[in-house]
Amino acid sequence: MPDYLRVVEQVYAEAARQPDANLCCWPGAVWQLPGLRYPERMLQMNYGCGSTVDPRDLRQDDTVLYVGVGGGLELLQFAYLVRRRRGVIGVDPVAEMRQAALENLRLAESLNPWFRLDFVELRDGNALSLPLPDGSVSVAAQNCLFNVFHENELRQALAEIIRVLQPEGRFFTSDPITPVPLPRSLTEDERLRARCISGCTTLERYLEMLIEAGFGRVEVRARFPYRVLTPAEFPQLHQPVLLESVEIVACKTAPAADGPAVFVGETVTYIGSEPGWHDAVTGTYLPRGLPMPVSRNAAQRLRQFPFLLYTPPTWHTRTPPCC
Repeated sequence: MPDYLRVVEQVYAEAARQPDANLCCWPGAVWQLPGLRYPERMLQMNYGCGSTVDPRDLRQDDTVLYVGVGGGLELLQFAYLVRRRRGVIGVDPVAEMRQAALENLRLAESLNPWFRLDFVELRDGNALSLPLPDGSVSVAAQNCLFNVFHENELRQALAEIIRVLQPEGRFFTSDPITPVPLPRSLTEDERLRARCISGCTTLERYLEMLIEAGFGRVEVRARFPYRVLTPAEFPQLHQPVLLESVEIVACKTAPAADGPAVFVGETVTYIGSEPGWHDAVTGTYLPRGLPMPVSRNAAQRLRQFPFLLYTPPTWHTRTPPCC
């Protein structure tokens, strides 16, 4: 294991023993759903930079893998929808964090009549060598963990996600991104990397690595400010750098007819004289007047037609994309 990952484990062991409100700059989203109650310590250990799975994304027959368990909050949220024995699997290499999550889940069992502890299985393991068989889960998720990896380890972690996902399985990921590469003096600071400050890459490189790993379809669900790094705090910077948090879902599926499909909130709308128009490449029908979400490749191909109205990226893809 690279030395910097040992530092990451040390940081999270400390945060398991004593909740650290400053570990991540944007607490993960907390679902407010009927009958779902959280222990206070679980909320204090809500380490994340955004949210991963939306409640609308999960089915009761899903088997969910969560890499990096934190205080167990997202494990509890996933269990709320899956509600079956070992329907949710949490993997973490830090014994202290697994123990803290287990204790929090025990408290959650006393607060939630619907929840049983055996809905969640905690396993010792790490993102670079997941302790699961090939094709064993339909959903995988991570929140503010993969940004701590250097590219070699990130490539390995994504390959492991691809390996354990079933065909058409989905990977929900939330990480900070940077608009420009950060100085080496920051990226090589192991504690800053462990605290989700200096390990982030650009959004374009993040998307490239998902595609290179084998995800044929990628949707950017959200993008919002995460933290500003200032020269006053980090003298090696010449000007402030706005880090953003990005929420993405990537699907283990074959690429579309015009290549891997990356959706970033672009749309096209047929505005011609006919009731609709057929895209000959994908076979998709576009009804007149209705904006249709399209991938980057499709947008580049379709925006040339004068009878199609194009709108640029919003970085929020929620409706089912067409092509």
